[in-house]
Amino acid sequence: MSQFYFDTDNNGHKSFELPGARPHYNPDRPGQVEHIFLDLCLDIPHQSYHGTCNIRLLPIRNGIDRLTLDAVNLNIQSVQVDEIAQDFDYNGEQLTIQLSQPTQIGKHLLIAIAYSVEKPQRGIYFIQPDQYYPNKPTQVWTQGEDEDSRFWFPCFDYPGQLSTSEIRVRVPKNLVAISNGELIDTQKDGDEKIYHWSQKQIHPTYLMTLAVGDFAEIRDEWQGKPVTYYVEKSRKDDAKRSMGKTPRMMEFLSEKYGYAYAFPKYAQVCVDDFIFGGMENTSTTLLTDRCLLDERAALDNRGTESLVVHELAHQWFGDLLVIKHWSHAWIKEGMASYSEVMWTEHEYGDQEAAYYRLSEARSYLSEDSNRYRRPMVTHVYREAIELYDRHIYEKGSCVYHMIRAELGEELFWQAIHTFVQDNAHKTVETIDLLRAIEKATGRNLTFLFDQYVYRGGHPDFKVAYAWDGDANLAKVTVTQTQADKNDSKDLFDLKIPIGFGYTQPGKPAQLNTFTVRVNEREQSFYFPLAEKPQFVSFDVGNHFLKTVTLEYSVPELKAQLEFDPNPISRIYAAEALAKKGGLEATNALSDALKHDSFWGVQVEAAKQLAEIKLDQAFDGLVPGLQDQNAFVRRAVVEALATIKTHDSYKAVKNLVKNGDPSYYVEASASRALGSIASVNLAEKVKEEKVIKLLQSVLAEKAGWNEVVRSGAVGGLAALKTSEAALNLLLEYTKPGVPQPLRIATIRALGKISVGQSPMNLERILEKLAELAKETFFLTQVAVVTALGQMETRKAMGILRSLADQTADGRVRRYAEEEISKVQKNVGTDNALRQMREELDQLKQQNQELKSRLEGLEAKSK
Repeated sequence: MSQFYFDTDNNGHKSFELPGARPHYNPDRPGQVEHIFLDLCLDIPHQSYHGTCNIRLLPIRNGIDRLTLDAVNLNIQSVQVDEIAQDFDYNGEQLTIQLSQPTQIGKHLLIAIAYSVEKPQRGIYFIQPDQYYPNKPTQVWTQGEDEDSRFWFPCFDYPGQLSTSEIRVRVPKNLVAISNGELIDTQKDGDEKIYHWSQKQIHPTYLMTLAVGDFAEIRDEWQGKPVTYYVEKSRKDDAKRSMGKTPRMMEFLSEKYGYAYAFPKYAQVCVDDFIFGGMENTSTTLLTDRCLLDERAALDNRGTESLVVHELAHQWFGDLLVIKHWSHAWIKEGMASYSEVMWTEHEYGDQEAAYYRLSEARSYLSEDSNRYRRPMVTHVYREAIELYDRHIYEKGSCVYHMIRAELGEELFWQAIHTFVQDNAHKTVETIDLLRAIEKATGRNLTFLFDQYVYRGGHPDFKVAYAWDGDANLAKVTVTQTQADKNDSKDLFDLKIPIGFGYTQPGKPAQLNTFTVRVNEREQSFYFPLAEKPQFVSFDVGNHFLKTVTLEYSVPELKAQLEFDPNPISRIYAAEALAKKGGLEATNALSDALKHDSFWGVQVEAAKQLAEIKLDQAFDGLVPGLQDQNAFVRRAVVEALATIKTHDSYKAVKNLVKNGDPSYYVEASASRALGSIASVNLAEKVKEEKVIKLLQSVLAEKAGWNEVVRSGAVGGLAALKTSEAALNLLLEYTKPGVPQPLRIATIRALGKISVGQSPMNLERILEKLAELAKETFFLTQVAVVTALGQMETRKAMGILRSLADQTADGRVRRYAEEEISKVQKNVGTDNALRQMREELDQLKQQNQELKSRLEGLEAKSK
């Protein structure tokens, strides 16, 4: 599953375990579910359906006289076992069947439950046109993960039960129904059509799916197996552009995992209003239709390609190998995320893959530092969906990479092949991965799992370097800053390679590498070298998940930025140079922005230039607006947004007026325009002119997924004291506004609220309270995000009400977390806000003075 994101130790981090969290275990098994057969009739106009759920169960022991199934908000009409009516109790959440004959080992039970559902809350979703969105398609689709299948059919709803399945469904004849496995029959019956799908390989209930709509079917194939893409008929051209690499990905992953794709077909269905990015239902992945790319979006959007390979990877890790309990979800989500790295490496090269890994690490690090720290494997939570965070996706990916680095290329893939082959069509836990590694390679990696999987956190390294020219000794001092001086429990014990770089004109840099054991809070290592190195590379290859602060001198950092073969090491050098500041660092970063061979380093150089508060940084950035790479141009625009001068305003304004081939660059320019104009620029920039320009973007730039117009909304939100900007934003929160733009605008209300008058603040609160009553998941998340940015106690009341009323566990948790954030924000009153503005002005004056001083020093040299 790919989705929107939003430890119990007292380690200075917020606790993952919120009030009400408790240990969760799989229930006792009364027997093995062997087959599930749903026979359904949809009434789409009334958002309802009826039918039967048939379950074949093989009892595991004698004498069981009752069965308890998960079934939420279903209308249970009758229950039969072996065609004999049974008494049952139903409390709205669980269906308890009183068996007239206790179970006998070896004697199957054939359970038939007749039921109906009206306007379901979760599990199955009816999408239809309405007065505000008359062009919305008519669709029905399901979403089972984590425990939502119980909302659309009665079942033993946990991943430890694997069975075959069938779905037969009656739909209007103009619609098509897609499900797991093979289509074994279709029948026409008047104005309706019956589709009958059969999934012959065992899988859990959360991977059973149904998708119904007026889809175009685009056919492809891999080794004779059908590969199909289902999209709205108007998006046929976008389908192949967005998903066309699927057969090559199937070949790639089959080879990497050592197991050929296991199912009879692979379908990808793009649906409207999907609540995740994608969901890996067995042989039938559902994707958000927002992943479909037009020609211009495809210029610099890799997200769709990553989403497609992520969900495909789950057909092995998640569907072929099923987690036994939600607490081990990192096994599948981590590998699916790491498969994005693997595919990037295969398709675009090592540097791109390294940078992708860095972005995943940063995503996890952000959650760890700003949200909470937790072990990757934990069974203590309120709802299983809480586990689907950056710890299991991005950190999980990083852990798989560390396993690969520790074992080496050959042994890693040998271990993965063993894990997949030994556990195909079975359930797995984390220990099974460790056992497969040991079986295939003889290596015991428990030490790595103990440090990164079973406990929270990661090492934070500070690395210092000194050279003794008399003795030809390099001294490297490594400090683990995450560990308390008097407590060793947070220390990591790792073997880390340290490289010393030597350069020769016209040749790649050569590294002389030593591996050291880092296991204390502070250690100094001494290396006898023939001559002084140009630079020092800590953790050669950057395979360990960590943070690094480099305390080298400017010459070593400049050499590392220019010559280190690893892009992540060059990026660490860029960060360290920016902290040094000064004209020499500015020039080095400007050179990297212009000349580095990899766009990812150029992007990071642009970011770091913005951190150096010198006017010369602007001169280094501006040429990047002409870079051929859209990622670089976007980073330059975002950097200019932090340099709030009239020159940066003019540069960004020209880009907003003239446009760019990239949607994302244009969106960033609009956001930057508002951000720069929000600072008083000596009356050279008139607020009404900025609003007029952003209003023209809103009027003229409707396009793919509303990316550009959402950028204009972000620009307006930066004008925090502007009532006119607020009035414009409120117009775009109304129903009927394209959903992506409306959601972006709702989120923006929080940002603009902090500078508004008390009367306007009340208007914003009233609007958000009204929007909080809507049930669409993405709208609720947007409302929570907006409220979390506000600086008034009244926001807490709306958040609490939303947390109490929402049906979605993710929204509930997010709202509760934002309540504590607002509590911190509330202390900010007008006096503090004025102090903040005065501080910004002082920083601006200080930057100008420093810039003049640096310029004078440069001229005197």
